[in-house]
Amino acid sequence: MATLIHRPEYAQYDFGPEHPFTPARLEMLLDLLRELEVPLDLLAAPAATREDLLGVHDPAYVAAVEALSRGEEGAGAESFGLGTPDNPVFPGMDLAARWLVGGALHGAHLLLEGREAHVLQLGGGLHHAQRDRAAGFCLYNDLAIAIRAMVDRGWRVAYLDLDLHHGDGVQSLFYENDRVLTISLHESGHYLFPGTGHIHELGGGYARGLSINVPFEPFTGPEDYLEAFEAVVPRVLETFAPHALVLQAGADAHFDDPMGDLALTTQAFERLYRRAMELADQHAHGRLLATLGGGYEAKVVARVWAILVLTLLGRPIPERLPPRWLARWQPLLGPEPPGCLHDPVPPYPPIPGAESRHRHNQDTLARLLDSLGRYWL
Repeated sequence: MATLIHRPEYAQYDFGPEHPFTPARLEMLLDLLRELEVPLDLLAAPAATREDLLGVHDPAYVAAVEALSRGEEGAGAESFGLGTPDNPVFPGMDLAARWLVGGALHGAHLLLEGREAHVLQLGGGLHHAQRDRAAGFCLYNDLAIAIRAMVDRGWRVAYLDLDLHHGDGVQSLFYENDRVLTISLHESGHYLFPGTGHIHELGGGYARGLSINVPFEPFTGPEDYLEAFEAVVPRVLETFAPHALVLQAGADAHFDDPMGDLALTTQAFERLYRRAMELADQHAHGRLLATLGGGYEAKVVARVWAILVLTLLGRPIPERLPPRWLARWQPLLGPEPPGCLHDPVPPYPPIPGAESRHRHNQDTLARLLDSLGRYWL
């Protein structure tokens, strides 16, 4: 079982009607869960304070977000990564982001206090935000702030990022911290934002070997992805022995997502979520804090995250999508909405180049394991 954190104010994190990081994604998810008759006892967490943010973010950056949030001019938006197409300025954005940070931070405190073992923040996953700038739809790094709270209490924390994009913000914020292990599986930065997450990025100082990146070729499917996951993640978690596992559960590595070119299926996501739970139980004292993240295809994102919620709650995965949900969201789902929660089998025609793609992924994995051998394996 898991505790679910959410509050209506999360919808305030809204960059505008044309922006892909829309709060409608969460509305679709919550509506789907209700139609599936999933009991939703949602915990409303308080917003993070300014002091909470300053444990991770530069004071000048926080002050700029606050000023721009109030509509003040001359706050140097562009120098902080704000006022861009990815991160446009909007009124009230400081508080909107602090609501999301507060959910992840409250989840961390629930683990620290021993009140809960599995916590899912139904929002957030803002893994691109850096110490002194916004990036990739992310204003404040809720994940890093939650991890910092646990590290400050003496815990070792493992961070596992399943988003399509490299978890660069979390990695950079803990790159030289030997109490944080970051693992990111993502489409290669040679092809995709943010252009980082290469296998040579291994951490610095006493944390050398604690930043682990598994970059995949475009159109990589479940077989190569799951093979790499099993080759790397269980072994490093067993050795690192964290007090808690933090999971960024972005849904944009799905084959239908428009933001990139990985080709995971809903079945692969379910397998990954179940493995994350098992590994937390085996190697992280049973403690798991999960957030959402990327996911930009209406026909996909609510289905993938519903599978996440059902998996964490220990409930079966129903076959069919509720007709009333399909009818309500038809304008976003399009003329041919999916009928089932899981993808059809096979989900798509064979993608050309499978053999060379597999060889490249195998070579990348072998070189990564060779690099990690002196630290872990």
